[in-house]
Amino acid sequence: MAVSKATFLILALKLAGKLSLRGAQRIGRLLGTLGWITNSRSRKVTETNLRICLPEIPADKRRDLARSSLRHTGQTLMEIPLMWEWPVEDCLGLIREIEGEHLLDAAMARGKGLVLLAPHLGNWELTGLYFSSRHKMAALYSPPHIREFEDYMIRVRGRVGSELVRGDRRGLARLITLLREGGVAGILPDQSPRAKGVAHAPFFGLNVRTMTLVSKLLQKSGATALITFSERLKDGKGFRLVIRECEPNLDATDAVVATTALNRSIEKCVREIPEQYQWEYKRFRHLTPGTPNPYNPKKLCR
Repeated sequence: MAVSKATFLILALKLAGKLSLRGAQRIGRLLGTLGWITNSRSRKVTETNLRICLPEIPADKRRDLARSSLRHTGQTLMEIPLMWEWPVEDCLGLIREIEGEHLLDAAMARGKGLVLLAPHLGNWELTGLYFSSRHKMAALYSPPHIREFEDYMIRVRGRVGSELVRGDRRGLARLITLLREGGVAGILPDQSPRAKGVAHAPFFGLNVRTMTLVSKLLQKSGATALITFSERLKDGKGFRLVIRECEPNLDATDAVVATTALNRSIEKCVREIPEQYQWEYKRFRHLTPGTPNPYNPKKLCR
């Protein structure tokens, strides 16, 4: 059963990978619109997250932002097959502008490696492809449940040399080694991590479970940290790759101080283009233990 499911999924991705960027984005916007009209789970989570994070925005504007977010998430979903199936040079050709490239050059010139933070903002698959095409890079990933699909995912993501490592002790050791060799370690920093190696730190005003992995990597390697995202341009015109400095104290030995800096770095980027953030993710399901779960107030966070 797993093999047939993987085969079907890979075939669907390959077919979707034949679309143009505008065609994929058009379908993605339609999927997002359907999610809005049908009052889907994604819509409910998005509206909850936006009420928590952006209470200062008037209700009607927040509603428009939620609808736009669903459409952008749909576009991201439909862009992934392009990033996995198109020739690499065609994908990289979608980047029309790069902001902050001097920060990247300066970080790599230090020779102590780069911890690259890529939150779920814009098209993170294109972001990873760009950096792995230029530098020796490894990225953490969570393996899917279907083994055959994992093999496919590793192959397409690593076709320009990017190495995928699991988020376990062996993976952490590999990232530290790579950083000490002057390479790049890619991290998706805004996921809700498992209970080990975490601290609770403010993110849009709520104390949320946050990974301490980033500060540990920086402490053990002496690497530089930067944060990046690929902003989707209007009318299928491509993307703008943005590279930013992180907030101070990201490498602090105090876990709360370090994770607060991490979350503040992410929050600043999200506020630039909030409609392109993946608000459909239940980022606040692990608040300080004992706090009501915002997605189900009858339950308490653990």
